[in-house]
Amino acid sequence: QVQLVESGGGLVQAGGSLRLSCAASGRSFSRLAMGWFRQAPGKEREFVATMTWSGGNTYYADSVKGRFTISRDNVQNTVSLQMNSLKPEDTAVYYCAADMNYATLRTHTYEYDYWGQGTQVTVSS
Repeated sequence: QVQLVESGGGLVQAGGSLRLSCAASGRSFSRLAMGWFRQAPGKEREFVATMTWSGGNTYYADSVKGRFTISRDNVQNTVSLQMNSLKPEDTAVYYCAADMNYATLRTHTYEYDYWGQGTQVTVSS
């Protein structure tokens, strides 16, 4: 079992920045690939970014490429999402997810094994 707890969400103006964090406990964190997803009201949960166990490989959704950066600390058992140049369309609940296939870069919700409870990000225009 893996427990994931997100933090760092909030209200920010367009063009601003936020940094989300996700703390993991339970299964060895370094044996997990980690991802971030988001879900806006009335929409399906969508992929944002993912990183393999070592941090050596990352992949981003086109909508956030160049603005968001995923990173991890395998000592602190955390994964972060630095979000810059935020837009109103980035408004959503952001979820941290863990994939036991630690060397893969996956983009579908059904491919992830564990989920956090989510943190709200609201970007005002």
